[in-house]
Amino acid sequence: MTNKIIIDGQFDDSRIIKVFLNDEEKPFAEFHPPVKFVLDTTKIPDGKHRLRIVAKSSNNVEGVKEIPFEVRNGPEISVVGLKSGEIVDNQVAIILNAYGSERKDEFIVTGSETPKGIPAWVWALVVAFIGFALFYFIMYSTPEFYKSFF
Repeated sequence: MTNKIIIDGQFDDSRIIKVFLNDEEKPFAEFHPPVKFVLDTTKIPDGKHRLRIVAKSSNNVEGVKEIPFEVRNGPEISVVGLKSGEIVDNQVAIILNAYGSERKDEFIVTGSETPKGIPAWVWALVVAFIGFALFYFIMYSTPEFYKSFF
């Protein structure tokens, strides 16, 4: 059973959805459900935001849902040499890179990768491989192992 009232042959739909951005008191959109809309993030500054949706049922009962999200319309910024909350002293070498493209029809390759050092585990793997190769070569490099089966 529904709580809709018929007025002039139509249902009175008092359900409403209000959409708020961050802590604003005035909603930037109001809809009657169901609705599909496009959130244009180009008008929102980069950073962390919160979408708050308040829905009112036909019984005037409100429900609230909050969705945190992050907007990044600008270029990706990469920092090598300094981590968040790190304690440093003396001189610190920092590599900064910003890459992104506002044009969708071409991609700029120069500067699209941030140079990083080779991780220690890769060096350990290379040394282990070379060590095993040398061990194998020394152990099996005697003439008696080169006999033909024919």
